[in-house]
Amino acid sequence: MKNLINTLRNIWKIDDLRVRILNTLGFILVYRLGSYVVLPGVNSEILSAANKSANEGIVGLINIFAGGAFSRASIFGLGIMPYISASIVVQLLGMALPYFRKLQMSGESGRKKINQITRFLTVAITMLQAPGYIASQITNKVGVVTDPSTFWYIQSVLILVTGTMFVMWLGEKITDKGIGNGISIIIMIGIIARLPFAFVSEFGSRLGGEGGGLIMLLIELVLLLLVIMGTILLVQGTRKIPVQFAKKIIGNKQTGGVRQYIPLKVNAAGVMPIIFAQAIMFIPLTIAGFSESEALSGFVRTFSNHYGFWYNLVFALLIIVFTYFYTAITVNPNQMAEDMKRNGGFVPGVIPGKKTAEFIDTIMSRITLPGSIFLAFIAILPAFAVKINISPEFAQFYGGTSLLILVGVVLDTLQQIESHLLMRHYDGLMETGRIKGRSSMSMSNA
Repeated sequence: MKNLINTLRNIWKIDDLRVRILNTLGFILVYRLGSYVVLPGVNSEILSAANKSANEGIVGLINIFAGGAFSRASIFGLGIMPYISASIVVQLLGMALPYFRKLQMSGESGRKKINQITRFLTVAITMLQAPGYIASQITNKVGVVTDPSTFWYIQSVLILVTGTMFVMWLGEKITDKGIGNGISIIIMIGIIARLPFAFVSEFGSRLGGEGGGLIMLLIELVLLLLVIMGTILLVQGTRKIPVQFAKKIIGNKQTGGVRQYIPLKVNAAGVMPIIFAQAIMFIPLTIAGFSESEALSGFVRTFSNHYGFWYNLVFALLIIVFTYFYTAITVNPNQMAEDMKRNGGFVPGVIPGKKTAEFIDTIMSRITLPGSIFLAFIAILPAFAVKINISPEFAQFYGGTSLLILVGVVLDTLQQIESHLLMRHYDGLMETGRIKGRSSMSMSNA
């Protein structure tokens, strides 16, 4: 406890870090207050009652990312999801189109151009999603909108677009003026906002005599701690490839001749495979829902049960497939091998160039398999939690996208804080070792 107090004092002593933390808290407060401001003309009480069972599947995922604003028809109802979608599209275009690939390799100027394109694409995506959101989540419920006129539709769409752009601006300000990772922190806050309500609900159900009492609740918390530890291992797991740099003598100085490592992440795809898999599974259910066929109705019933065997089996298989797919388009062994060769680096025992690219590709294929299986297991853990009588609300924190994002963002944030401490010659946050964020992909010295 004494070390914790000293660490907090050291954090508070650093003027720049203190200001950044206070700025971040201020931006988060604005975001959370805005998530409770409902669209004009919407009856929030009727809407809340109608949306009690609408927090599963891709809709539930969006609602989690939006911190509940999606189900409340808030001005931040679409949250940061359009921006995430735009970022994914731009990233995929960088793999397919030479123009975007050139921008990605153009340094600061290219990054600014990509950010500008992403913002415009965010507006376009929000303009398309807002009418669908209004039609599927608000106006289809009786008595929710007092006067659903054309003016109200146009007004609501403009408010939702403005709300999304404001949330995006908040994220960028947290990155610039706060402790970094602004978009990720906004998503994390939305997820954490649901945790107290889920825990209170679970605590009340256990005390209400639904099984086990406080003993069962304690076991649940221990299991949750073990799952978090396993998730940290998945997020930080790396396979280090040694890289030797040739010695160079320039004048009287010698450069190179050192050994470094390329840390290949076991889970290089992050949470994207889970998001892709949930989106893919939602599409056939939506199409089948329009059919009156008895066979398709049985299909819908089977795969609408998010805690059933077949849903989770297909879900896990899709995650494994998408993990390989996303890793293949984000990790480029040929580029890595070319960069090493250009800088005079080589993997000991491997011929530079094509052989090095094949060596890196082989290692990535081998470590991605256990990583994808573990990722799929974590994604379906909430189903196992529900089977042992944990409430669905609290079970969401036992795995899936929520837990992966929470662990990743917390590690990144702690790494940022520790970097500020070390730069001012203070001790880090840990007695031994250093905190590594999920994005620590650069070479590290031996």
